[in-house]
Amino acid sequence: MRYFVELSYKGTAYHGWQSQQNAKAVQPLIEAAFSKVLREEIELTGAGRTDTGVHASYYMAHFDSKKENLHEKGKMLSGVNALLPFDIAIYSIRKVKPDAHARFSALWRDYEYHIVFKKDPFKTDLAWHLKIKPDIKAMNQASLLLLKQNDFASFCKAHSDNKTTICHVTRAEWIETDDELVFHIRADRFLRNMVRAIVGTLLDVGNRKITLNDFKQVLKEKSRSKAGISVPAHGLFLTGIGYLENLKE
Repeated sequence: MRYFVELSYKGTAYHGWQSQQNAKAVQPLIEAAFSKVLREEIELTGAGRTDTGVHASYYMAHFDSKKENLHEKGKMLSGVNALLPFDIAIYSIRKVKPDAHARFSALWRDYEYHIVFKKDPFKTDLAWHLKIKPDIKAMNQASLLLLKQNDFASFCKAHSDNKTTICHVTRAEWIETDDELVFHIRADRFLRNMVRAIVGTLLDVGNRKITLNDFKQVLKEKSRSKAGISVPAHGLFLTGIGYLENLKE
């Protein structure tokens, strides 16, 4: 039986989702909890990697089990959560078709980057603190160009093992609230470090370090060295993943 697991985690204490040697990650902790409760070896496949310190308010993974109807057993879910640290939570388990895949069946993913302009001890690990507010209108003008771009090599971490740098962005905009500035972006796939590099370059536009035409040139040249810095990881959240409804069995 294959099951999808809906979860979230605060990434501050972890070197991302994926299991790795000599580094604390989210995946092995959840696998150990499920394995203990189900009394069988459980291996999770996640919707994708997240970088060290990046958070996921919404994340999906899948696993296979010999046991049936796990999605109907609330006590089992409570047991798994009881074994997990405070910064990881499992919300639901649902039975899906045998070929449903947490990563490859995903149609799109949403990310948010959070910025605050006043010191806030409750957001220290959850938003980047800036002292000067950028030109939001200019950044949104530049953001619209991302919707017309297909190749995002300019925002891909150097020496990454991506087979392609082609992505299709369908949303990119900055929204300001009373106490935060949040960048929202949706795409069918993301390259390693892509969102943080985009945010850093858009902030260069907003801080008048580069013009809108300069930003266009960054996109055109497809070179990471031409783009801005990668902003700190702690302001970045994976917030949504879209799937077809017919994955459920």
